[in-house]
Amino acid sequence: MKKEKKALCDDVSCRMGKVGGQAVIEGVMMKAGKRTVTTCRKDNGELVVTDDSFVSVREKNKLLNFPLLRGIINFVEMMILSFKTLGASADALGLEEEETKFEKWLKKHLGIGITSVIMAIGLVLGLALSLVLFMFLPIWTADFINGLSVRLLDFDLGIWKRVLEGILKAAIFVLYLWLISFMRDIKRTFMYHGAEHKTIACYEAGDELTPENAMKHKRFHPRCGTSFMFFMILLGILAGILIDVIIPGLKGWQYKCIRLLILPLIVGVGYEFIRFAGKHDNVIVRILSAPGLWVQRLTTKEPTADMLEVAITSTKCALRDENPEWMAFYESRAWEKKEEEESHVESDDEQKTDADTVAESDISEKTSEQESSDIAGKADESEVG
Repeated sequence: MKKEKKALCDDVSCRMGKVGGQAVIEGVMMKAGKRTVTTCRKDNGELVVTDDSFVSVREKNKLLNFPLLRGIINFVEMMILSFKTLGASADALGLEEEETKFEKWLKKHLGIGITSVIMAIGLVLGLALSLVLFMFLPIWTADFINGLSVRLLDFDLGIWKRVLEGILKAAIFVLYLWLISFMRDIKRTFMYHGAEHKTIACYEAGDELTPENAMKHKRFHPRCGTSFMFFMILLGILAGILIDVIIPGLKGWQYKCIRLLILPLIVGVGYEFIRFAGKHDNVIVRILSAPGLWVQRLTTKEPTADMLEVAITSTKCALRDENPEWMAFYESRAWEKKEEEESHVESDDEQKTDADTVAESDISEKTSEQESSDIAGKADESEVG
């Protein structure tokens, strides 16, 4: 009995950190090793599964798998993957149905669609906006407040200016997430984000992957990208303090340049922490993970059962190499069988309806015949009397 329990614990422990994901437009992407699968639900209820599996450069070159460096590589690969995944979800939902001459030219000469171009432009603008909102704006605001403090109170905030900068950065980040959470499409994406987390938690707990089992799990997860972003903010506060201590008296533009230069290092450290937090549970990890888990209350919403079905489909397809049943599920396109079954049910219902109609017709005919005979009988009786 003890050996069986130990084997089960080992089986469950090996699942930790094995699969990760991302919510997309009306769907969920799941990644496990080299397998990357995106499942989206169309307006008619049909599931569309796209396989974008790839081998990481870290697998091809082991030197790139060195701690800190692997976090930077992973960040770049995830940015590229996110771009591809959003394109796949747009194609799956039929957002590129009608093509203009310009779109045809793009596909012919560049091999890309207009949606890809728009998303590329959006990605560049999004990165620029992120730098302005979450890096430069907090620095400018902290410098402005410190200047007022010096002029009005003759008090220099010193190192506390960097703490203020970090607090402002966190406040802007939370306010931004809170505001966009009111948008309908974003709210649905946050629900799919919750479905992704619940499904991963269900898998890591060793439970059978069903919407009912997944629904029982929490929608918060320590390896979430939201936690990663918030932990980077905390690292940024520490980095700002260290820069002021090591190189005091820096001008504003010099400080901003150094912050940009060390950004990859902060990303690498943040990745190592999130990776560690996903596999360990102790007091320090819980304390450091707590702010990110709180913020996930904004970026994840309770999903519906059909959203969990989408996330589960992606998970099974991404992890098909470790389970023969899931391999069969993927190869047979089992997610499409539900639609076939529904058509059979509809035909059965139609047959039943036709049978009921015939039965009702027979009953009405018999009733009419009976009424006619009754009337005739009564007529005979009246004539006899």
